[in-house]
Amino acid sequence: MNKNKLNQKIGFQIKNWTSSVYPDRTKIKGKYCEVVPLDISKHAKQLYDSFSMHKDDSNWTYLSSEPFHEFEEFHAWLKSDCSGKDPIYYTIINSKNTEAVGLASHLRIEPSIGVIEIGNIHFSPKLQKTIMGTESMYLMMKRVFEEWGYRRYEWKCDNYNEPSKKAAKRLGFTFEGIFRQATIYKNRNRDTAWFSIIDKEWPTLKKKFEKWLLPSNFDPNGFQINKL
Repeated sequence: MNKNKLNQKIGFQIKNWTSSVYPDRTKIKGKYCEVVPLDISKHAKQLYDSFSMHKDDSNWTYLSSEPFHEFEEFHAWLKSDCSGKDPIYYTIINSKNTEAVGLASHLRIEPSIGVIEIGNIHFSPKLQKTIMGTESMYLMMKRVFEEWGYRRYEWKCDNYNEPSKKAAKRLGFTFEGIFRQATIYKNRNRDTAWFSIIDKEWPTLKKKFEKWLLPSNFDPNGFQINKL
């Protein structure tokens, strides 16, 4: 515990801090998937087709946009909302067939204090509950801590979004609380659940991911033997 000259408790010192690196738009290659910068000309149609495989529109309920039932509308949304510097969108690609099967982004990027968020995650049925899905999150997390030098990695979601909260906990994020009436979207209130991973937790978490991702952890049908 640190104290100042007035005997008050204060946070630990951070010496020689400069800044984290602003995310770059380069590919991350894994064993099962690749996480690549969104290229609308290459990825839009495959993403639309992959997302259209959902049996209903429930996957869009907690995302910022409404469902798209026409490719032209989806394409226009990618151009207007997913092409800026914050958030930075990435496409998740199946390494076996180079098919675009999901989206995720880094947002609320604050290199000066070493804080960044993962969000706008949209897994198609081809990505949900697969090795690729977990590996994609591992690859993005690894880059945040090891290449870009961030201190804090955030995950936020609508408090009613139970699948998102469950996924955050499974991936090693710590629940920090609920920000009541944090925002308004789709003409409704959102209480936001906050989760985070900090840099000192990453080495232990990395080992867990790498152990889980070993081929020996999966049976011939691709089902996990040991949980993450």
